[in-house]
Amino acid sequence: MTTMGIDPAQLGDEDLIRELRQLHLTRSDTFFHGSDDALSRHTSRTNELESEYLRRYPEREVDPERLREGARQRS
Repeated sequence: MTTMGIDPAQLGDEDLIRELRQLHLTRSDTFFHGSDDALSRHTSRTNELESEYLRRYPEREVDPERLREGARQRS
């Protein structure tokens, strides 16, 4: 894995979460208006940070409303 920027493993928890939130905020603009290189880099950096988050928090909280069963109950 080639990392541009700080290696996600070196980020503190708050910094990792802040970086993830920022990437998710900018995803639509990058997808619709960014160059191919920008979209590719955005995708790879998001994957790097998300992988690190999942490594740290394999038992992260999952909202029951975000599961298939929760969607059925809302219908």
